[in-house]
Amino acid sequence: MTTPVLYLIACAAGPTQYIDDGVRAAQADGWDVCLILTPSAANWWEPRMQELVELTGYPVRSRYKLPWEKDVLPRADAMLVAPMSCTTLNKWGAGISDTVAIGIPSEAVHMGVPVVTMPYFNQAQGAQPAVARSIAALREQGVLVLDGPDGYASHPPKQGNPKAFPWGKALAGMRGLASASPQDSLRVSTITEGRPPDHG
Repeated sequence: MTTPVLYLIACAAGPTQYIDDGVRAAQADGWDVCLILTPSAANWWEPRMQELVELTGYPVRSRYKLPWEKDVLPRADAMLVAPMSCTTLNKWGAGISDTVAIGIPSEAVHMGVPVVTMPYFNQAQGAQPAVARSIAALREQGVLVLDGPDGYASHPPKQGNPKAFPWGKALAGMRGLASASPQDSLRVSTITEGRPPDHG
C-alpha cells in the first residue's frame, strides 16, 4: 500500500524553528512528508536546509517553479498549513497567493484535496478585524481551520511557547478530514506547481 503524501506548509512563525519536530510527528502518523516553506521561513532554515532534505527525502520548496522546471515533489493526498502566520492567513483569506506556500493550498482546496491549517500568532495580532474575516473566508472554502480549543489558542504577546506547538491536534484534524474525503478526490496535482500566480 502506498504511503499517503502530506504537504506540510510552514510560515515564518515561531514553531517553524522546530519544523523538523512537525515532520517527524507527521511521519510517525503514517505520512510521506514533503515540506514547503514561505520565503522568510526558508531564510530561517537556510544554514540547515540539508537536514530537512535528508529528513523528508525531498527538496524543500519555497518558490514557484519556472515554466521549464519539472515537478520535484509527488502529488499531494492532503495538505497541512502549520504553523500559519497572521500575515499568511490574511493574504490567503484575501485571495493573494504571492508565495508558493499560499498558492498551492489555495487552489488545492478547490480541487478536492483536504486542506487543514493551524495558526500561531498572539492575541494582539488576532485582534485585528481582518483575522476573523480571513478565518471565515477559509472555512467557507472548505479549509479546516484549527484555532481555539480545537487547535491553537492565541497566546498573550511575548508569551508564546513555539516548541510546544500542538502537532498532535493538527495531525488529528488532518486524519479526520482526509478520512472523510472521497478517495477519488485525492492524488490531485495543483496547477500552481508549474507557474507563478497571474498578477495581470
